[in-house]
Amino acid sequence: MGKRAVFFICDRHDWGHVSFTVWDILRDEGFMDEEAGFTFDGGNVMKHTDKAGNEYYFAPTKIAICLDYPQYLPEMNEHFSDFDISGMVTWHEGASAPPNVLTVHSLGDVVSGIYDPADPRCMRNLILAVDRERQALGMDDYSVVTEATHWSGAYDEDSDPSLLTRYPVPMMDIEVGSDPSSWDNMDACRALARGLLHVFDDDGLVVHNLLCVGGIHFQPDWAEAVYRQWDGQTFGVTHIIANQWLVDGGYEDESGIARTETCISAIAGGVEAIVFHDKMKACYKDMVRAVGAKYNIPIYKHQRLRNPETLEFAKH
Repeated sequence: MGKRAVFFICDRHDWGHVSFTVWDILRDEGFMDEEAGFTFDGGNVMKHTDKAGNEYYFAPTKIAICLDYPQYLPEMNEHFSDFDISGMVTWHEGASAPPNVLTVHSLGDVVSGIYDPADPRCMRNLILAVDRERQALGMDDYSVVTEATHWSGAYDEDSDPSLLTRYPVPMMDIEVGSDPSSWDNMDACRALARGLLHVFDDDGLVVHNLLCVGGIHFQPDWAEAVYRQWDGQTFGVTHIIANQWLVDGGYEDESGIARTETCISAIAGGVEAIVFHDKMKACYKDMVRAVGAKYNIPIYKHQRLRNPETLEFAKH
């Protein structure tokens, strides 16, 4: 029996960016070739089954689900609570965000210490798949990267980040960024759309799960680690605790240690090493060392990722 993925995609042309274009591409290229037999947010859920028996469900929404989790959670759990992986397709923007990126990131509210379940292998599969599609379309001016862990729903002061824990399936945000010219780029949306259908394609490498701590929101060292391979091995990158939220969340005290432990427990298979950005303040490095000592997990500076064959990993 194959695996199952669900992607929540706003199909309204009068709301937002990227998602409705991705929906139309999936439909027009024949990947919505079955009706699932039920609705989500009032629209018909569509489905595609690949040659390996893996099933991909496309759930239409009226807005991004992160903006109204209380409304969407009942249906999410009713229809998709036993799926292997899930994702929300949307767009990325921000004052200092880079243009011409396709991004995949895990969900969580770092300040409160609430982390969504994360699947390193599926996340890596998806990043590599979208990058293959990018290359096939000749998009040399675009890159496929990961971002620091965050949840857009947390920007609404009335939202409750603990809602993330009420949907048990690992979820990723899958986005095109970060300006109108990027959002409107059909090939960028096409690379993202086609990549969704390969979230279960696996190259069979041994994946060493990392917890990445520190750095900026788009920290190149964490993104580059996803692509690094050596001796049949590679890195699994999901949750990334960026420096800005370490500071905002006061991770230098005992509660910071506890929240970091919660983050580790949210990563499927645990972690085999913790990597920290060397420009972090000493208090946060001390926190990372305390977690590593407690769990007997190796701790490395970010520069060590460039020579992965020299690293040792915790055994599980």
